[in-house]
Amino acid sequence: MNTVRFWIRNARSKALPQSLLPAVLACCMASQKESFSVWPAIIAVLGVIAGHLCMNLFDDYFDYRIKGAEFRDVLARKGFRSRIAKCPYLTSGQTGLKQLLRACLAFGAVALGAGFVIFLFRGYPVLWFALLAAVLGVSYSGGPLRLSYRGLGEVVIGIMFGPLLMSGVYYSACGQLDRTVAFVSVPVGLLVANIVYAHAIMDYEPDREAGKMTLAVLLKSKRRMLAVLLLLLLAAFGCMAGGIATGGLSPFYLFTFLTLPMAVGLFYLMVEFVRHPEKQFSPQLWMGPMGDWKRIREFRLEWFMIRWLPARNLLSFFCIIIIVITLFKAG
Repeated sequence: MNTVRFWIRNARSKALPQSLLPAVLACCMASQKESFSVWPAIIAVLGVIAGHLCMNLFDDYFDYRIKGAEFRDVLARKGFRSRIAKCPYLTSGQTGLKQLLRACLAFGAVALGAGFVIFLFRGYPVLWFALLAAVLGVSYSGGPLRLSYRGLGEVVIGIMFGPLLMSGVYYSACGQLDRTVAFVSVPVGLLVANIVYAHAIMDYEPDREAGKMTLAVLLKSKRRMLAVLLLLLLAAFGCMAGGIATGGLSPFYLFTFLTLPMAVGLFYLMVEFVRHPEKQFSPQLWMGPMGDWKRIREFRLEWFMIRWLPARNLLSFFCIIIIVITLFKAG
């Protein structure tokens, strides 16, 4: 059990809301169909969790094999403010690369096992969802494509955690697809991509020095970086507005715009990071849950988490509002 907890923690389980909430949302939406079945829904959510943890560990595995994990420490000594040492559980000697690969494969096996069980319920279409998710997940940082090193990481994440994840879970839960899921999954994917992209902006300097071609590095100009960030946020809310205006979504979905002030606040924090990176901010109520801030400050990560956590919370509140809307309409 301690081994399982060790790998779950080091698989960046704090990022699980990025996949868990869209998956739960898809299940809630599917529960409105007569063909809904609770067990495939639960198994699908568990498969999503295992797949997400697998993808995070594979990201560490491929990065370590290609560059080693010490480069962020080297950059910090050169004066770059780096988010955190990459793979500290490897560099500290707690475990090795072979054990990491085994953990990747173990989580992957759980995800594939969940997919196989759902296949028994729902048939061959499930295999296409699982296959595409596996290919994109491994190719995010693994060869030969290494998409996150070609400025395509945000695109991959947006597709995987938005339309692909929600459509796959929805189909697993009820055996069909619906246009409402399509309307909702796109803004959800954009908000997940926003988390990764905000992260990339904050890691712009060390990523550029390390030769990692993220979208932020590809854009080069900080003005363009902020413009793309604004575009992601506007596109997410624009999709919701478009869905409501065309009748694809109920007017109840206007409640998702309650999260718009959080998006504005996040954009302001990112603008301030680009213009005045040393400026300090403290947690505010509008940011949502901010974790153990004292511990975050001890690790000198407040400059990063003051932006990453609101980006994550924006997605979380957005999904929770739609979950409440879905259950309220059902009631």
